[in-house]
Amino acid sequence: MRLVGHAFALRPFRALGVALLGLALSASALASERWLVLGGDIAETLSALGAEQHVVARDDTVVYPPEMAALPSVGYLRQLSAESVLSVSPTRILAAEQAGPREVLEQLAAVGVAVEVVSAPASLEAIAHKVRHISEYIGEPQAGSALAESLTSDLERLAALPPLPDIQAMFILQHSGLTPRAAGRETAAHTALQAVGLHNAFAEMTGYHNVSAEALVQRSPEVVVMSTRGLEALGGEAALWSLPGMAMTPAGSDQRLIVVDDQALLGFGPRTPEALLTLRQQVEALLSHHAAQARR
Repeated sequence: MRLVGHAFALRPFRALGVALLGLALSASALASERWLVLGGDIAETLSALGAEQHVVARDDTVVYPPEMAALPSVGYLRQLSAESVLSVSPTRILAAEQAGPREVLEQLAAVGVAVEVVSAPASLEAIAHKVRHISEYIGEPQAGSALAESLTSDLERLAALPPLPDIQAMFILQHSGLTPRAAGRETAAHTALQAVGLHNAFAEMTGYHNVSAEALVQRSPEVVVMSTRGLEALGGEAALWSLPGMAMTPAGSDQRLIVVDDQALLGFGPRTPEALLTLRQQVEALLSHHAAQARR
C-alpha cells in the first residue's frame, strides 16, 4: 500500500564581514535590499515570515516556495563561486551553515556584501528558536513569535499522541544514478521516524549507508519511507520492491510504502512540524488498512 503525503526553514545568525548580529533591518534599508538565499530552510523561513519580496536569487537546493524556486540560481549550495554570486548583485546573503566554500563567503564579505551564516543543531527543538531569531533580525518579531508558538504547538500535539505499536521502519535516500541508501542514526530521517513513533530498523548504523540484501533481510523493516523525488529517481515502486532482499522483508512482501515531501519533513524548518503530523497520519492509515485486511 502506498500513502503519499504532502506538507506545508533559520538558525541563530553568525555574522561575517560587515553584517551585524541581531540588529533588525530598518524599513528604509529593506526597501533597497537584494537578498541571496542559500539553503532551503532559510528560504522557507523567509517565506513564512512574509519577507520573500526581498529575495532576488537562490541556490539549487531552494525548491520551495515556488516563487523562490523560480528565481535565478547561483549554483549548488556547497560549490559556490564569487563570480556567480556577484552576478546577481546581492546586498545581503542569508546562508545555511553548509554553504561554501567558506573562502568564497569570506571573499564576498570582503567586497562589501553582508553575509549571514545561519548555524544551529538539526533538531526539532531548534525550529522555534530559529524562527524567532531570524524574525527579529528582519524586523518582524511579532510575526516570528506567532509562528514559533504555532510550530511549537504542533510539535507538542505530536508528542502527546498515544504510542504506536512496535514498528520497524526504514527511510531510503535515493539520488539519480546513485545506489539507494538507508538512514541510520544521527540523520534527519532518523529523527523524523522517532518523532512520529516509529523505530528505525537501521539505527545501529550512523549516517546513510548502502544496504545489502543480507542487511535488509536481517533488519526486516515493516514499512519503507521514501521521498517523492527519491522514488522517482529510483524508477518507481516496481524498482523499489525489486531491490535485492526487499521481497523477503515484511515491508516488501506487503508493499508497505509511505511517500513524503523530504524537504518539508527533513528540513527542520517551518514546514517540518506539519509534515511530521502528516507522516504520523499516514502511518496510522497504513496500520488501519492492514488491520482491516487481516480481519477479512
